[in-house]
Amino acid sequence: MFKALSHPARRQMVAMLRERPMASGEIAAAFDMAWPTVTTHLAALKTAGLVETEKHGTSVRYRLVISAVEEAMAFLMELARVGDEVVQPAKGSSSVEQA
Repeated sequence: MFKALSHPARRQMVAMLRERPMASGEIAAAFDMAWPTVTTHLAALKTAGLVETEKHGTSVRYRLVISAVEEAMAFLMELARVGDEVVQPAKGSSSVEQA
C-alpha cells in the first residue's frame, strides 16, 4: 500500500478519487502522461487495494476504497504515536504514560 502511494501521480489520483468515482479517461485527462503510464499507476493502486473498478460498457470507473485508506492512516498514526498522551506527574510521584 505504501509503495503504491510513494509516487506523486498516484497520490494525486487518490486525492481525485476521494471526491468521487471517476472513469479512467477522466483521470488520464488530468495528467500529462501516456495512457499506458496512467493505467500502470491505476493498476498499482488497484493491486494495493486502494481502488476498485466497475465496468460500464467499454468504460472503467475507479472508486476509492475508504477502508484501505483508513487502515493505512491508523497504522501511520499508531507508528507516530498520534493520540498518545503523556500525563505530567504531580510533585513527588513518577510519570505515567497513557495510550
